[in-house]
Amino acid sequence: MKTKAKIPISALEGHETLPVIQVYYEFVHLKQLYRQGWLMRGIQPEKCESVAEHSFGVAVLALLLADAYFPALDRAKLLKMALIHDFGEIYAGDIVPGTEIGSAEKHALEKKAATQVFEKLPNGAAYLEVWAEYEDHQTPEAQFIHQIDKLEMALQASVYEQQHEIDLSDFYQSAEKEISVPELTAIITQLRANR
Repeated sequence: MKTKAKIPISALEGHETLPVIQVYYEFVHLKQLYRQGWLMRGIQPEKCESVAEHSFGVAVLALLLADAYFPALDRAKLLKMALIHDFGEIYAGDIVPGTEIGSAEKHALEKKAATQVFEKLPNGAAYLEVWAEYEDHQTPEAQFIHQIDKLEMALQASVYEQQHEIDLSDFYQSAEKEISVPELTAIITQLRANR
């Protein structure tokens, strides 16, 4: 798994710290963890987004699009879910489709990682519950964030195509398979038209 540096929590070994400091040192690893799919497609590490940058993009898109089109969705839950949806990757890494790890094993690794991080916090069970809600895809907020996750990927593909003159059609196709809401589908359609 390609990263900018080793996981920062290792620097705290042998030190007593507050749980929030430990959790910070864990989640800050997402700033150093490259989105592996982009690297596999030839985006150089110095130009490649991190998982944290992706999560930030998901949170901003969720806020903007929920405000514009989906007023019934719980904004606080959306933002919380968007910001922590990739916390399972802190220890599991950014496992991309087509690797030797199947979806059940990926989920188990990510659940173990998310639990390891959140269990340190006094309200960790509540965060783990939101993370699990996202993973279960059952609530309107979870379904929305899943679609925003894919939309952010397609938008980033569009940026990379413009910057690097590379064909990332398969990322659009992957997003289109997951996005069913007309307001979000319209964005993908516009991205394709602008290629």
